[in-house]
Amino acid sequence: MKNQLGVIEGFYGEPWSWGERADYAGFLKKQGFSFYIYAPKADAYLRKKWREPFPKVLEEKLAKLAGQCHAAGIEFGVGFSPYEIYLSPFDLETKKLLQARLDVFNRLGVNKLGILMDDMKGDLPTLAERQVEIVNWMATRSSAKQLIFCPTYYSLDPVLEKLFGKMPEGYLGKLGGELDKKVSVFWTGEEVCSKGYTPEHLKETSEKFGRKPFLWDNYPVNDGPHMCKFLHLRPFTGRPAEMGNWLAAHAVNPMNQAALSKISLLTLKASYEKGAAYDPAKAFKKAADMVTCRDMAALLERDLPAFTERGLDALTDGEKVSLKEDYAPFLEARENDTAQAAREITDWLSGNYNVTKDLFLTQ
Repeated sequence: MKNQLGVIEGFYGEPWSWGERADYAGFLKKQGFSFYIYAPKADAYLRKKWREPFPKVLEEKLAKLAGQCHAAGIEFGVGFSPYEIYLSPFDLETKKLLQARLDVFNRLGVNKLGILMDDMKGDLPTLAERQVEIVNWMATRSSAKQLIFCPTYYSLDPVLEKLFGKMPEGYLGKLGGELDKKVSVFWTGEEVCSKGYTPEHLKETSEKFGRKPFLWDNYPVNDGPHMCKFLHLRPFTGRPAEMGNWLAAHAVNPMNQAALSKISLLTLKASYEKGAAYDPAKAFKKAADMVTCRDMAALLERDLPAFTERGLDALTDGEKVSLKEDYAPFLEARENDTAQAAREITDWLSGNYNVTKDLFLTQ
């Protein structure tokens, strides 16, 4: 998995600004990451409105972002989710609409094209066959260097069957046997939000798919109605460096808070680099200091239990006021991302990052 570590902006809602996305291009390159994939589910023209003409203004914004990534020296990707395309015939009209989207991605110079069929109805006997036909058709018409398919069942987590119906018998094996060999497969692990991964599990997954999985790591993401009440700032654990031997790549789904997410990302990089010598506590201190400043890093370390375990709903109004006062002096700081990280904390304490259930269900 040499030099295949990056970010996938795959959360519900669309909390990041275009400026924050552009900033990530430089940050990722500087810190040794290799790609950025734009895939927010709130972008309807990449999901539920995929049949409608692609807005010129959106193409211009993505073209600019692609240029910024390429100029920084990292690959640019897009996550395209043709919502429930497999529920209707894959006829000439559907192919025409699909080609129109591929033409946009080809013009953008997309390096990594994610074909995402997650979070959709799945209990169809011929689900694998229908999806394989569509993905393989796209693979011959995309100019992307790499295509990554996200199955409807992208984890062993039983919650997926509760939400999207029972997985058809032999679904994953059929995908592995029939997908074009140049197509990678997204996988989140034994759970949708896996606490850790073992080389043994990833080896088994590689054998099932006939290719190494492209890991979609759902930490430190906090985009749901429950998770948005927490700041997932603790360092990465449960990801031994040797698991990279069984991965095509490792994509991290960050938090709604762009600057604070950098802290966790740096600890994952340290985990791979240090191997058995990785010390999560030391990695956190170093990353927090690098992203913010020494004084704010000390505050973040102090407040980890409040942010990561108790969460917004358990904090009293007095505690929220006190925390805002503690981080207020950093709002005008000029060091690194200190000011932005402080704003993200105070905005989170004010409830400005809350994700409603309706938003979560309608995307």
